[in-house]
Amino acid sequence: MSHAHDATVDVRERGAGQETVDRRLFMQLQVLGACTGVKPLVKALETSRFEAVLYQDLNDPRGVAVLGMSEDPAFFVGPFRELLGAGPFGELSLRPELTMIGRTYASGFEADLEDWLLRRPRRTALNPAWPWGIWYPLRRTGAFARLPAAEQGAIIREHSIVGRAYGEADLAHDVRLACHGLDPHDNDFVIGLVGRELHPLSHLVQAMRRTVQTSQYIQTLGPFFVGHAVWQSPLR
Repeated sequence: MSHAHDATVDVRERGAGQETVDRRLFMQLQVLGACTGVKPLVKALETSRFEAVLYQDLNDPRGVAVLGMSEDPAFFVGPFRELLGAGPFGELSLRPELTMIGRTYASGFEADLEDWLLRRPRRTALNPAWPWGIWYPLRRTGAFARLPAAEQGAIIREHSIVGRAYGEADLAHDVRLACHGLDPHDNDFVIGLVGRELHPLSHLVQAMRRTVQTSQYIQTLGPFFVGHAVWQSPLR
């Protein structure tokens, strides 16, 4: 019997120094409309004890969004689905065009891989000092995937340097999620930008437009959800 196709596929996340972790955090944003009051929603979330954020939608006076997170993707078709389908959430209208889901991932350079994959995204999204959020998906062009690895790395580094400067100034902090095969519109990534104020988040998006990655290798960007956290679960 031939074993030509028995090559092992390694799906673990890989960081610096060949560190590997076979865990990752899934995060999903569900956007809802026709909300006349957030207090019942806050109570339902508090009772659930889920790790989550409740946003009020900047662009819809009756809109809200819930950001849920779990290492187990079954959470989103089980307890999270039940929460959103019943009680005060069940009375709201879903805006599926703004639904986003992704998983944390490693680029191979992270010094503390477990922190990067599991703890840092939670600290970022659940920080009460950073209530403003802009969430959006993006898809790179096929041309980017055909570039040599060294050229891809240089383009990504330029992008990262811009984002890091905003983070070091406490102006904007990011959550980066991969959504290959998870997104109904075939996007590659979901990005969350959070911070104390809204303007720096918008300013960062504007600054990113000048990078090689955004100006030459992004096929689609958005739609954008912009919200202000009215409730965040405690960081565990």
